[in-house]
Amino acid sequence: MSTAVVVEAPGEHRLTAHEPVPPAAGEALVRVHAVGVCGSDREVYQGNRPEGYVRYPLTPGHEWSGTVAEVGAGVPAGLVDRKVVGEGFRNCQVCDRCHAGETTLCTAGYEETGFTQPGAMAATLTLPARLLHVLPDDADLTAAALLEPAACVAAAALKANARPGERVAVVGTGTLGMFAVQFLRAGSPAELLVVGTRPDRDKLSRTFGATDFRTKDQELPADFDVVVETAGSASAARTAASLLRRGGRLVLTGIPAPGAEGLDPTDLVVRQLEVHTVFGAPPEAWAHTVRVFGAGLLSPLPLVTHELPLTGFAEAIELAGSGDPSVGKVLLRP
Repeated sequence: MSTAVVVEAPGEHRLTAHEPVPPAAGEALVRVHAVGVCGSDREVYQGNRPEGYVRYPLTPGHEWSGTVAEVGAGVPAGLVDRKVVGEGFRNCQVCDRCHAGETTLCTAGYEETGFTQPGAMAATLTLPARLLHVLPDDADLTAAALLEPAACVAAAALKANARPGERVAVVGTGTLGMFAVQFLRAGSPAELLVVGTRPDRDKLSRTFGATDFRTKDQELPADFDVVVETAGSASAARTAASLLRRGGRLVLTGIPAPGAEGLDPTDLVVRQLEVHTVFGAPPEAWAHTVRVFGAGLLSPLPLVTHELPLTGFAEAIELAGSGDPSVGKVLLRP
């Protein structure tokens, strides 16, 4: 009997028997290979997710990879047995933001796999086939389970529009930060600086393509063309902005706790900084991520430190929030 994780309410979860949901018209049934655990899943379990962005009881899991097992009416039969990943936002496709390609800003209301709709911490996942992105036949599905956070960073990289030869920097050394390094390195920068709070991330940052690494208490330059912030700490946005030259481009992806230091509007205007933000990943970013992954320019596996069965859900949640520097990405394997 296959199982699924169900979070009944904050702090309450159980393993339950899982019955696959037959795909309706336009849907696909996917056999889940692996599912990532991130800070958002911890928020779901602890009850810290903002109101309206979670619906209990819930099977979590928005970072996943798998293989299509069955498709519903109207879905190409050629999808069966293909390796896939999938977008999380269940957008309406008809509002003005969806028509503009900004599906994470859908005005019909928030719906997302693993938060308001059943997620991938189960043997199978049924979802609209239009959300699937097909992987190369030889793709490593364990590595592909990290493509959801990679897609969020891809959205930032596309907004940053870093050009070959520009000086670029990343603030933050977690999973998102390490993906940002890889995406930016693929654009052939003249220099790629990583700024973080963990000196132990120096070696990994350089492995992914960084040319320099500094902690926030070291002297930092102030003449970069592009900075991508992924830390989400209280002061990360200000640190990121301080690295930029006049007219530089800043992309913020982290969501700090309430009360975080904001950007100085006078500084933004006087230095004419261009500021962008990212919330989730639209289809363009997903397609870009799958292309870059297929080309061998993304290396997710070095970020994975723990793989557990679904019965290890509670342990995985603790590991993900432990702050232990030896803990990287935690995966569950149905």
